Amino acid sequence: MVYYETVLPVRYYECDPMGIVHHSNYIRFFECARSAMMEAYGYSVQACADDKLVFPIAGIQLRYHHPLRMGDSVRVTAAIRKMPLAKLEVEQQVFNQDGVLCCEGTVVLGFMDADTGRVLRCPEKFSQMLQAHLSDKDEP
Repeated sequence: MVYYETVLPVRYYECDPMGIVHHSNYIRFFECARSAMMEAYGYSVQACADDKLVFPIAGIQLRYHHPLRMGDSVRVTAAIRKMPLAKLEVEQQVFNQDGVLCCEGTVVLGFMDADTGRVLRCPEKFSQMLQAHLSDKDEP
């Protein structure tokens, strides 16, 4: 399993008038964690773009459990349990500063050549990045 987590603040503009995080922002939190993981593991989103590699979203499934509020600190996790072939499945969770699970979900991404729009198998460079950060543990 490849695992990463990051901490983000809840910002004013992410909240509705009641001070609760709007449901659409959880997808952004997921994206922030995936992007930070790639940066930390040595193959940033910008480097992928330079290599003409993009990651179209094929599907997102979310389950909401507990609201986040303005001023909360958010811990967002990303876990990849199997090496990708033609699609990348990332299991993600969002916790508040008290460790309460607020949202969980799975994001399915494809691999695509940015110039041609051609669907690709997992590129070797991306696969190597994941292999370098595999853990023997099933859980963080």
